[in-house]
Amino acid sequence: MPAMSRLRAYHALLAVLVVAAYFSTEWGSAHAWLGYGVAAVIALRLVMALTGAHQLGLMRFYPHFQGLKVDNAFTHPAISRVLLVGIAVCLIGVTATGIAMDGGRSLGVNPPVASSTDPIRAAGDTHDEAEEDDEDDEGEEGEEGEEGGPLGEVHELFGNGLMLLVVLHVSYLFLFKRPLARFMLFAAAKTKSQPLP
Repeated sequence: MPAMSRLRAYHALLAVLVVAAYFSTEWGSAHAWLGYGVAAVIALRLVMALTGAHQLGLMRFYPHFQGLKVDNAFTHPAISRVLLVGIAVCLIGVTATGIAMDGGRSLGVNPPVASSTDPIRAAGDTHDEAEEDDEDDEGEEGEEGEEGGPLGEVHELFGNGLMLLVVLHVSYLFLFKRPLARFMLFAAAKTKSQPLP
């Protein structure tokens, strides 16, 4: 398979997994499994970089600013590469913090912390309605803080930053690099219509 076709297949798989992971935050272990899938695809990308193909090398992420001028600012490769670096940093950050928070529990490496075995919590009758109202006022922020703490906040920051950069990346490609965008989306290139004789 040609290098660009491998890159396109990798890109499609990564995009599907990342979007699914982003929108599955309330799905418990499914979210964690998708995160491990993203980690596997990142590892695959590193292996692909070792094949020596120029299109698969990691230098694609290093922005070169030579030749950047006002008249070519939007079409210069530096813009695309800066977005790619940002996406890579956020992707690795969100994946690493997610794996750190899970600690292998979804894979069965570490057993989950059994908070439901706490007899006070399990009984469910120790909270009065006033305490429950106070907890409801805290909302999801309190729950996330208990589950992930500061690491959870960093995980969420990386995830939201990733989605913002992906939107900018896709918008940039559609505005200024449409043939590449069409290729990466498996869309056939438009053929120029031949003038009638």
